[in-house]
Amino acid sequence: MATVPAAKDKYRSFLDDEADNVQWRHGGPPTYDAVNQLFEQGRTKEWEEGSLEEIVQNAIKTWEMELSHKVRLQDFKSINHEKFNLIVNGREGLKGEEALKMGSYNALLQNSLPKEFQYYKADEESFESSHEAFRSAFPRGFAWEVIHVYSGPPLIAFKFRHWGIFEGPFKGHAPTGETVEFYGIATVKVDEGLKVEEVEVYYDPAQLFGGLLKGAPISISSSPTHHASACPFHSSS
Repeated sequence: MATVPAAKDKYRSFLDDEADNVQWRHGGPPTYDAVNQLFEQGRTKEWEEGSLEEIVQNAIKTWEMELSHKVRLQDFKSINHEKFNLIVNGREGLKGEEALKMGSYNALLQNSLPKEFQYYKADEESFESSHEAFRSAFPRGFAWEVIHVYSGPPLIAFKFRHWGIFEGPFKGHAPTGETVEFYGIATVKVDEGLKVEEVEVYYDPAQLFGGLLKGAPISISSSPTHHASACPFHSSS
């Protein structure tokens, strides 16, 4: 598939002004048209341009874009490479290279339950398989918004909402066509240049998987494989 020049994205930085030596996971910058449309149709808050809420919301979208689509940590512009640390639900923090290797979904979905009770086994998923699972479940993408900002930099605290329309199969469960969503609280510590040093996230994964596991069980043979040829340039979150 040929690389298509990225149009300017109004919610994410560093997509249309990158140097040629940036290594993108799929050969070029992703496009966010579908998930941006989902975001605009389903958001509960529309923040004033230039407001702290909008700045925080777009900064997190930019960081997620880099984590999902850039191959090398050195190409990230949103974080402090030396200090970056990602903490989820009180677990041991992940440094930048660790989070990049695992991918955003696996980093956020680790848990300590016994294997027989784990509805998602992050340690058995690769970067690619984890993203494929959620692209399959949410063909239109997995939108994200800031609900409230409690404090500004250098230690930003905020509440967020993450949602998608369950329109494709997920791990042997048929789609329901319903909105699946969860809420969480996060803090982001930034340096003097507003680059992220630490992200700490708290949320209940059961909110997410409660919606995904509602779908009726389906056999592997009857599960559609419509995402096998899906364009990797179209991002899901």
